[in-house]
Amino acid sequence: MESLPKVSVIIPFFNCPYVDQAVASVLNQTYPNIEIIVVDDGSTMHQERLIPYMDRIYYLGKMNGGTATALNYGIQMSTGKYTVWLSSDDMFYSTKIERQVNFMEQHQAEVSFTDYHVINKANEVICRNATAKFTTVRSFIEAFSSYCPLNGCTVMMKKDYVRNIGYFNEKLLYTHDYDFWIRVVLNHTEFHYLDEPLTAYRRHEQMGTVQHYQAIVQELETIRQIYQNQLQVVLNTL
Repeated sequence: MESLPKVSVIIPFFNCPYVDQAVASVLNQTYPNIEIIVVDDGSTMHQERLIPYMDRIYYLGKMNGGTATALNYGIQMSTGKYTVWLSSDDMFYSTKIERQVNFMEQHQAEVSFTDYHVINKANEVICRNATAKFTTVRSFIEAFSSYCPLNGCTVMMKKDYVRNIGYFNEKLLYTHDYDFWIRVVLNHTEFHYLDEPLTAYRRHEQMGTVQHYQAIVQELETIRQIYQNQLQVVLNTL
């Protein structure tokens, strides 16, 4: 196992009733060299769901500061070559880490992402292969000018790359991932794509995208305005 690169799975947790399912999905991986870091971002309920797993996870508590702060804290405390983010209401399919590590190593990739299925609160698949598909690098990069075209929980990155490019922007409560991926594009880093659905993304009434929709839209627009000219410069080189 020690010859396999270690993967750090960061699970930000704030009052989420599905967190035990997220943790269980990582423990069920076919890949053996994994550390699970659950960052409790000031939760006031559902911590008891983690009790059965405490001897197999690193549990870090902190004051509430938002997902970006939890992700950054978890990544900074991690010891793996690769880092992945799993939202506490989502799940990984059992071969996720094994397939993506092999893909990363094969392509010597700094960053990669995969396809995913959408599930409901009962774990039923309601949309298959939900990742937006692009036929060219240009069309993929163009998408960032309008929206975030990838699911953050499908992404795997080298920890050193995250440290070098800069962590998630903690001033952004909802769109820290969109901002980060754009910075990856502006760094001229290739997003390697593994065309397999390896993550289950849960849609439910209490998810942040539903609860904070208007604030998310406003943040997205702010980020678009900040980066639109820089993205156009990259597009002009293609």
